[in-house]
Amino acid sequence: MANRRLDRVRATMREEISSILQKDLKDPRLGFATVVDVEVSGDMQHVKVYVSILGDEEAKAKTMRALESAKGYIRSEIGRRIQLRLTPEIHFVHDTSLEHGARIMEVLSRIKQEDR
Repeated sequence: MANRRLDRVRATMREEISSILQKDLKDPRLGFATVVDVEVSGDMQHVKVYVSILGDEEAKAKTMRALESAKGYIRSEIGRRIQLRLTPEIHFVHDTSLEHGARIMEVLSRIKQEDR
């Protein structure tokens, strides 16, 4: 029962945070950030938001700073949009899995071309 609730809260959080990042935040430092995954702690007090960011290292750092500074706004919007007893603390984590996957695909295609 509680596991299904956590899954629903997780999916709703991911959807709402993605919407906030795309439509509501107007910070010029915010680059192209995509919410990849959301982890909700068992007591629903903390949320880890994994974001993938396109761009060079400077753009990624600026985007992470923008996300950190917008934490309060995002948390208040989540509290307004999702009916929870307590609004959880939000922690942003830069996710590099998409970049890693792209690098692997590049290496595999290079190996395939060399075999021909």
